[in-house]
Formats: sequence, structure tokens, C-alpha cells
Amino acid sequence: MSTRIAFLKGHGTENDFVIVPDPENAVDLPPTAVAALCDRRAGIGGDGLLHIVRSAAHPEAKDMAAEAEWFMDYRNGDGSIAEMCGNGVRVFARYLQHAGHVAEGDLAVATRGGVKSVHIAKDGDVTVGMGKALLPEGDVRVSVGERSWPARNVNMGNPHAVAFVDDLAHVGDLFSPPPFSPASAYPDGVNVEFVVDRAPRHVALRVHERGAGETRSCGTGACAVAVAAARRDGADPAVTGAAVTYTVDVPGGTLVITERPDGEIEMTGPAVIVAEGEIDAEWLETVAR
Repeated sequence: MSTRIAFLKGHGTENDFVIVPDPENAVDLPPTAVAALCDRRAGIGGDGLLHIVRSAAHPEAKDMAAEAEWFMDYRNGDGSIAEMCGNGVRVFARYLQHAGHVAEGDLAVATRGGVKSVHIAKDGDVTVGMGKALLPEGDVRVSVGERSWPARNVNMGNPHAVAFVDDLAHVGDLFSPPPFSPASAYPDGVNVEFVVDRAPRHVALRVHERGAGETRSCGTGACAVAVAAARRDGADPAVTGAAVTYTVDVPGGTLVITERPDGEIEMTGPAVIVAEGEIDAEWLETVAR
């Protein structure tokens, strides 16, 4: 392992990430190391980690190298692997721009959820093509304490349970994963979004992210919420032929989600790089054991 390991810190609507540029996939990042780096008291601190690797250098992304030069090897804050992170993709693209690998305009990013199309706008916002939502059949319920709500099962490349509530304060601190049923609905766990209405096609959420706890924002969660809200409101672009857009307030800011008639979902929001430095390699080797 190199004695000098670069890192950056960034966030998208305050969903924050440790960024480790590693084009040739040379840095060993076992789950214990990732969890230590994301620790807010003993590490750098973050909801997750963006391991930035050239697709051709990563065994999980080689097949996507012809479509996307860069692979987002995303990890949750507890070190577990996630299929996709919407805010993470925006920050990933901002890093590539910051490092001079790309300019304003369009690019493709490989993820475990497939290749995502990204547009970096002149005003600084980043738009990500998030793919299509899947809406698995079956009733789902989520609960916090004595309260329980029906939830919409939405898959955005990762699983979500979307529950509409009267008051976001009713869902508690969201430190622990909200129980759900049936267990078979989410065999690998689930991200849970609790949602209230603010205005027509304008909602607000709080989210417990699988492997991270409550976070300030969740991009795939905001997309799942917009789709669930649209269906609840009787809007299905595939049926009407008209795109539908929802403004989604998250604790860390605001995201704009559009679902097109072909089912493709676009998410637009900010992405910021706030700091950069070096990780102590000896410390990382120690905590990785």
C-alpha cells in the first residue's frame, strides 16, 4: 500500500462522502477500512465512500469499460457494498470535473446498478439519469415504535419502501432500521423513506439508508418518493405521455425529479467538493485488520 493515499470530501444536498481516487484499483479498501474512514469521530466522516476507479481496472466494471471510462465503486458508511447512490453519482461527477478528467456537459458513469448518464451544467447543478423504477407487487408495511404505515415498494437499482405520513416527527430518530413486513419483500434490507406533502407535486422526506442510518439526503430515495407520489396522485407518464416532475425536499436541500414517458428518471441537484488531503496509510492498515 502506498504511504500517501489521497482523499477528498464532498456532499450532495448534505449526503456526504469520503472520496478516494484510485484509477488503477490499487488501494485495498476492505469493509473495516471503509467503516473507519466514514466514522465521524475517529475517521474522516461520511455517509459513504466513493472509490473512484477506471472501469477497465475493476473486475466488476470491465464489461462496462467501453461505455464508461470511470466506475463508482460505492460503499455504505458501514463498509457494505451498495448497488447505487444517486447523490454519490453527482459528487462522483463533480470530482471528475474537479480533477480535470471531464468538463461541463455529458458523461457516462459505471455503477453496480448499470451505466448512468450524467450532465454537468454551467450553473453547477448535476443531472443524473437514474434509469427506470421497478414497482414490485405486494403489500409492505413499515413501523417506528407503536406507529405503522403501508409503504410502496420501489426499486431504483436498490430497494426502497416509501411511506406517506402525517408528520415527519412521528418517525423518531431513524438511527435504527425501521422494521418492515413481510421479511421476504427485502431479503437484503431496505432504504425507508417517510414522506409528507408540501404543495402540489412538492413533497419532503426523511430517510433511513440501509447501512448508514438517517442521512441528510438520498438520491435514489428521492426518485423512489417521486414515483410513489406520482402513482398515488394518479400520474403515470407511461399512460399519459406527459413527463411529471416533483420537487423533493430532503433535510440537506432540494432535489428535482422528473419521470419521462419512457420511464427514465432524471435527478437534478447540487454537488460540492469541500476539502482534500491525505490518509495516514499506517493508520488505515491498522484499522483494516
